[in-house]
Amino acid sequence: MSFDTISVIGLGYIGLPTAAVFASQKKNVVGVDINARAVETINRGAIHIVEPALDKVVHEAVTQGYLRATTQPEAADAFLIAVPTPFMADHQPDLRFVKAAAESIAPVLKKGDLVILESTSPVGATEQMAEWLAVTRPDLRFPQHGGTPDIFIAYCPERVLPGKIMQELIHNDRVIGGMTPACSAQASALYRLFLQGECVETNARTAELCKLTENSFRDVNIAFANELSLICADQGINVWELIALANRHPRVNILQPGPGVGGHCIAVDPWFIVAQNPSLARLIRTAREVNDSKPHWVLNQVKTALADCLTQSGKRADEVVIACFGLAFKPNIDDLRESPAMQVAQMIAEWHRGQSWVVEPHIDALPAALGGKATLVSREQALAQADVLVMLVDHDQFRAVEASQVTQRWIVDTRGVWR
Repeated sequence: MSFDTISVIGLGYIGLPTAAVFASQKKNVVGVDINARAVETINRGAIHIVEPALDKVVHEAVTQGYLRATTQPEAADAFLIAVPTPFMADHQPDLRFVKAAAESIAPVLKKGDLVILESTSPVGATEQMAEWLAVTRPDLRFPQHGGTPDIFIAYCPERVLPGKIMQELIHNDRVIGGMTPACSAQASALYRLFLQGECVETNARTAELCKLTENSFRDVNIAFANELSLICADQGINVWELIALANRHPRVNILQPGPGVGGHCIAVDPWFIVAQNPSLARLIRTAREVNDSKPHWVLNQVKTALADCLTQSGKRADEVVIACFGLAFKPNIDDLRESPAMQVAQMIAEWHRGQSWVVEPHIDALPAALGGKATLVSREQALAQADVLVMLVDHDQFRAVEASQVTQRWIVDTRGVWR
């Protein structure tokens, strides 16, 4: 198949870069999103998210006529679904956005089309999507019906790092999980339009669990580092020095601790495994619980620092300014999804009687959860005027601060930046 027209459903942190790289190969790409503001922004050649190099690729693609955005699906040869897959209050997977996306493209499907689910999903989600499509389009044959299908369906998860998405989309290997070998072959042909890494073909269920496994592995390793930080604090030991020493062992590579784990992947995906395997995924569940509890431990450290500040400075609690450095879930990006830093800042703002400041150089305004409770200030103002500093995200701008500029006696440093 030539894939003359490619449609990407969901123009967020994964969908828009994916649409852009296909368009950079001179393919006609139609991006679909329910966010009218995002659609308008893209259609004038701009972007609504922060990702290095993405703005230039999108601008060129729109200007040259290869990329446009709309709020309603249109006919295409391939459809890639890249919508959110959160979990519900009881950590059960929430596939309503996938279902809505599938039902939205069903009316425009035609024989020979390829549908790929890219959203991180629990095992069986691709098969469920195929069933939703089949119910809506009983006139078409889908892979679960046997024989040669009219519609090819595959699961192909992204595995990119925010801040390096444009590079990793092109160079990372891609797991291709077709519902049948023929579906895998079709999906591989599509990604080879831009992919310089390898297309590794498997079945849909294995590909789904592969994505969850990758992020659960990382979550477990981060939980080990975070648990070490709790132990070291209790023992009066510098955790970063300890990890640096332990990592001198040729077969040890401990990660760095932080205020928790954030982002839409690592903080979410392990729960998909736990939800489907509650009695078997004991280590994965424990790691999630360790990482989910870390922001509350950080808050207690801040409370201890404030108590010490009140005792030694003679100030009242409402006179003390606490400044949180960073809200993003990782350094040098603007993405606040599932961010433990955001959670800590919000808890501090709700608890502290004095002023709560936030330093986040990658956003222009505080999110609604902090509106009216905290103030967005510059790095320089926080360093000069705040009483208690809380380091949450090790942005390069924070690491660049000279030791002589940090004069505060009360510092809670969850990233080891100012140690």
